[in-house]
Amino acid sequence: MTRFSSFPQTLFLLLLIATTVSCKRAKDASPEAVAQFQNVIPKPDSAVLEGKAFELTKESTITISGTDIQPIGQYLADMLNKGTGFNLSLKTSDKAPESGIFLTTASADTTLGKEGYTLTITSDLVTIAGKPAGLFYGLQTLRQLFPAAIEKAPGASAQPGWEIATGTIRDVPLYSWRGSMLDVARHFFGMDDVKRYIDLISYYKMNILHLHLSDDQGWRIEIKSWPNLTKHGGSTQVGGGKGGFFTQEQYGELVAYANSRFITIVPEIDMPGHINSALASYGELNGGIQVPKEGRIELDLSSPDILGAKTKPTQLYTGREVGFSTLRYNKEETFKFINDVVRELSAITPGPYFHVGGDEAHVTKKEEYIQFVNRFTEIVKSNGKKMVGWEEVAQGNVDDNVIVQHWSKEKYALEAVQKGSLLIMSPASKAYLDMQYDSTSRIGLHWAAYIEVDSAYNWDPITFSHGINRENILGVEAPLWTETVENMNDIEYLVFPRLPGYAEQGWSTGEKSWEEYKVRLGKHAPRFKAWDIDYYKSAKVPWVE
Repeated sequence: MTRFSSFPQTLFLLLLIATTVSCKRAKDASPEAVAQFQNVIPKPDSAVLEGKAFELTKESTITISGTDIQPIGQYLADMLNKGTGFNLSLKTSDKAPESGIFLTTASADTTLGKEGYTLTITSDLVTIAGKPAGLFYGLQTLRQLFPAAIEKAPGASAQPGWEIATGTIRDVPLYSWRGSMLDVARHFFGMDDVKRYIDLISYYKMNILHLHLSDDQGWRIEIKSWPNLTKHGGSTQVGGGKGGFFTQEQYGELVAYANSRFITIVPEIDMPGHINSALASYGELNGGIQVPKEGRIELDLSSPDILGAKTKPTQLYTGREVGFSTLRYNKEETFKFINDVVRELSAITPGPYFHVGGDEAHVTKKEEYIQFVNRFTEIVKSNGKKMVGWEEVAQGNVDDNVIVQHWSKEKYALEAVQKGSLLIMSPASKAYLDMQYDSTSRIGLHWAAYIEVDSAYNWDPITFSHGINRENILGVEAPLWTETVENMNDIEYLVFPRLPGYAEQGWSTGEKSWEEYKVRLGKHAPRFKAWDIDYYKSAKVPWVE
């Protein structure tokens, strides 16, 4: 009798416990979690906030389902474990778990493409679905939903749980090329700095790192068949510092690191101008060029080298002036050099692109310049790559097999479009990260413009130039030239907070408003602080510390 009479009471207690647990799990999200859901950069294609709370605890697990995504799951686990102090385990299962975080390549949304994703958050489970690249970008959004403190190792008072708001995000990128260029030629930046740059741009879903590997002031990539390029040509930099270079093995390590963040490295060897570091390394490449002295550019057209005789190498150059150097089209050694460089660098670059530069070849005769461009196209194609060049290459026989990077003159961009080339939009007056914010900026240049944070955001690649339409544009890239940039703090000062805006220009499909964006940007100040970024605190942004 006693046993049976206690049954209703036991049932009541079980129901009470279940109801209590259910209420706990379905609690409302904190105002901070709601704000984080609404302040993602780049802005998602769609985001529906439900406003309940999901909590990550030390008992949470990460489950993956799909081929070739174990590294992505481990990336997430490592990031969360570092920030929380937990030891979250990584599991594999074809079925979604009841709780935790679930990464799956089995998405029902066939319109996501290679880089889109869906992020669904309930009180029990976070699910990210998409192809591998989409999963990675979904993880970057998930990181932004957590408090900024998760980006650094916890202190002694580590918190027991980490809350995010429930809701659904569906996201796809606008452009397939979303990048930044880092100039390691004017000033050399080593492995750790480049890896940090990769991490910073990948957080905002950029997928291209354009490495400017050679210029008048330095040659930064080992070419085994021309060893003096780095031994001598890489020995200095702007201002006369010691310079440096990447061995092919180090470059391969950077490529692999970038690939793990779904970033394609695009190597640039700038030709036929911006080439003094090569002319200083091998006299047989010199065509009568002399290094500028006191601001004067000199080209000795009476040099016997014009007729094929061997000349002396130029002097190493540590200034900032441009446009004084050139390869000579009619020299036998010129195309042996070009072929060797393109062959060796293409062999260690798994990505599909090779950037030949082509800008500011002021002392190259126009007819020779066009011949150069046409030969570059053939050489790059023969090495299995697609040629990319600054807008001046549009003067050659370019077509839809060549990508043209627009930076200054609209006439070249329009010529490229008329010939069938796609454009990368990098207008110097809007997208050059080396431009000063204003006249008080401690470093940077301003020959193109002063570019405050609002100016960096307030432009549309589609309407920027007359006659260029959406179908002509491959994407957006923000270049950082480093004439005035000497260390990582300098990089961060010029790049942040402008870079997130360029990332949004390349990713977000909806209408863009500076008044709305600046509020979201201001909420990222704690993240910049967590990463120890030396960013420019623009007065135009309502920063929330």
